[in-house]
Amino acid sequence: PLTAPFQYLHGSATTMNTNKHPLVVHFHILASLYLTIITSSIHANSSSSAYTPPENIALNCGDHGDSTAPDGRKWTGDTPSKFILNTSSSSNSTASTQDLSPQIPYMTARIFHSQFTYTFPLSTAGPKFIRLHFHPAASYSGLNISDSFFHVTANNHYTLLHNFSALLTSHFLNQTYYFKEFCINIGLLEKSLNISFVPSPGSFGFVNGIEVVSMPTNLYIQGLDIPIVGQSQPLPIDNHTALEMVYRLNVDGQAISPMNDTGMFRAWSEDISYILGGTGVDPYHFTINMRYTKVPPYTAPEILYRTARSMGTDSTINENYNLTWLFPVDSGFYYLVRLHFCEIEPNITEINQRVFQIFLNNQTAENEMDIIVDAGGNGNNGVPIKRDFVVMVPPGSRGKQDLWLELHPNTKAYATYSDALLNGLEIFKLNNSDGGLAGPNPDPTDDLMSNPIESPNRKVHHHLNKTRIIIIVVVVLSGVVGLSIIVLIVFQQRRGYYSGSSSGPSWWGPYSKAGSDSTTTRSLPSDICHHFSLVEIKSATNDFNEALLIGVGGFGNVYKGYINGGETVVAIKRLNPKSQQGAHEFCTEIEMLSQLRHRHLVSLIGYCEDHGEMILVYDYMTRGSLRDHLYNTHNPPLSWKRRLEICIGAACGLHYLHTGVKHMIIHRDVKTTNILLDEKWVAKVSDFGLSRMGPTNVSHTHVSTVVKGSFGYLDPEYYRRQQLTEKSDVYSFGVVLFEVLCARLPLDKNLEKDEICLSEWARSHYRSGSLDQIVDLHLRGKIAPQCLRKIGEIADSCLLDQGIKRPTMADVLWNLEFALQLQESAEESGAYKELDVDGACLYISHVGVGHNDDGSIHASSSGDSSMGMSGAIFT
Repeated sequence: PLTAPFQYLHGSATTMNTNKHPLVVHFHILASLYLTIITSSIHANSSSSAYTPPENIALNCGDHGDSTAPDGRKWTGDTPSKFILNTSSSSNSTASTQDLSPQIPYMTARIFHSQFTYTFPLSTAGPKFIRLHFHPAASYSGLNISDSFFHVTANNHYTLLHNFSALLTSHFLNQTYYFKEFCINIGLLEKSLNISFVPSPGSFGFVNGIEVVSMPTNLYIQGLDIPIVGQSQPLPIDNHTALEMVYRLNVDGQAISPMNDTGMFRAWSEDISYILGGTGVDPYHFTINMRYTKVPPYTAPEILYRTARSMGTDSTINENYNLTWLFPVDSGFYYLVRLHFCEIEPNITEINQRVFQIFLNNQTAENEMDIIVDAGGNGNNGVPIKRDFVVMVPPGSRGKQDLWLELHPNTKAYATYSDALLNGLEIFKLNNSDGGLAGPNPDPTDDLMSNPIESPNRKVHHHLNKTRIIIIVVVVLSGVVGLSIIVLIVFQQRRGYYSGSSSGPSWWGPYSKAGSDSTTTRSLPSDICHHFSLVEIKSATNDFNEALLIGVGGFGNVYKGYINGGETVVAIKRLNPKSQQGAHEFCTEIEMLSQLRHRHLVSLIGYCEDHGEMILVYDYMTRGSLRDHLYNTHNPPLSWKRRLEICIGAACGLHYLHTGVKHMIIHRDVKTTNILLDEKWVAKVSDFGLSRMGPTNVSHTHVSTVVKGSFGYLDPEYYRRQQLTEKSDVYSFGVVLFEVLCARLPLDKNLEKDEICLSEWARSHYRSGSLDQIVDLHLRGKIAPQCLRKIGEIADSCLLDQGIKRPTMADVLWNLEFALQLQESAEESGAYKELDVDGACLYISHVGVGHNDDGSIHASSSGDSSMGMSGAIFT
């Protein structure tokens, strides 16, 4: 949620395939240089309309005199300084280590052991940026940086940071240096800005740099009422509101440096780290005429509006997934979400050509977003606009929660293109009633001190000097005629991605820039999946030593192995020649997993097919399967919260399979033995041997296939009709939920007749209101009643007889998160209080089936459950 201020990547927005003819590679290089010059030209042209801040203070704390940073910005040292009235309670220091962090302002610091205040005289009132820079990877004056905890206040009105640990935050971000940005208003009677640092008892504080920069009065603190998503009353953001910038992103464009901002030195990062599932495609247009008729030119850099992320050309795919971002934010605050839009596609100039929905935290923020409408109507492409929303993130004991942003085509608008688009976004935390913006420190990790904080891709990219620019210009101009023709072709391909016909979908095409095209053969992917020799496998397992045997399944035996000279522990699964799972499943799992990368999917490292063997090599999951921790085990019982978190992780993995890839993947064998747990209890879905690709045509709602799966988890509708849909995975996951809750086998023939089938037995208890009587004995009295009701509701809905009435995995995931919040709220209260959740029915997303005439979603069935859901939506 913080920004590394000098992450200015100059790479192309798409990944280059280096396995091409050298002439093609040379073209890519020349084209990249061409785009670099075009981009530089845009920055130069936009500088003429940049805002000039009356206050522009850049203080290099702990340094002497004036200095110039590599990006050309002027910084002033604070030793001595007119901004410090008394230096007796502080000292200046130089960083003990010289790493890749920029010298200015990160190699010197001001240290204080008691309250210390900077006073900045101001010539104008109005809103100001405050940026505090920290470099905790170094130590200062021999002090242990892990002992540094301090508060920061502004004009005694706002608490910017409370008991803040720069080191814990740095480790959480995996960045050696970063800054925190705030926006506060300075009243007409206030002549100065006082920023006070107060060390926590027995601790000390430090700061490497401070910026105070004016901003236009109508930029963020506009005195307007902003709609709160899901509520009828808006929230005023006026001169009494303070903001903390937590995200500022150039969507699908390269990072934009402070010097290339519109005069206010804002840093814009890339968005790729926050995408969940499909990344869409990246239209851009560097020549369209920008007309600032709806927002001032300083709202965002012009280059931000010339790049965007959209969903692609295939309406079938687009209508079955959401373009999704996830942003970890502090719990218990309101957030201002600003979305930047500009129609840059030349073929989209009229109303109702691209209409989409905007969801924030699974609630509808805008149902009919048409950029052309907001821009002024037909003919107004190339007109930047913005939309502001406020989202409430409820309190929770975990400190941070994910704020979801999702875009989806509005299919009811019958627009020309089923697509959505976003150019940029900003997210700000709003102060609470006490003027506080401070959130909790990140949790410390075990390897905090043992592992040095790395800073990948955080190298400082210096601006090109005049000599290099001349060289680039000469190189480009030397081939300007040929290059212009080729670039024109490239632009036509990119610009015409609406007007031209699709060349046919690739298996992974528009969603993973590192993906490969689909193929009709069963050839194994040697380029992105390592091929092990049988000699290597035998060495890793000590010739399949039984002492290393860690599991036996339908596929065969699973061994613990060691590769890379014994440094890497892996799980090695060896096919049993007598197994019903054969070469087809072996190839399926390799093809699936070699192209899937997700936090909640097990990672395939490689395979071996030498001498008739069929062997798969995975990441080693230290804690085994979820089943290993539920019953028939010597492992200690899991707490209820841990079980919930594991279920949430598994649901996230399945949600990714259903919506995050170009063609839906149906797992077909969801069960507790196929949910593995790593050392940190992160759940990972495994075993893709039975997986199938879902329907690839909008006219098909299912895949006809021979029934496969595991008894007890098998979808009865799939069994009867032999028609596979993603709702079969949802059914299996419903069984998993009851299995986690009750800690028993899904089928147990040793029990009474009405208890043999877990799904039927548990549903009957849920409907009769006696679910608490069958929960795991270890959980009796430890589950909040409102949370138990919610879990029963989710599982029951997953097990509805008709798949069309079951929720999607997105719905299940959202409701599990809600159930966890219910549990945490009850625990925080000190007693399990009955919360009013009777009206909080199972959330059903706006994307799916079962729409009523009025647009609501009906999920209940008179024949399915006497305690069915009302179909209400959280709003």
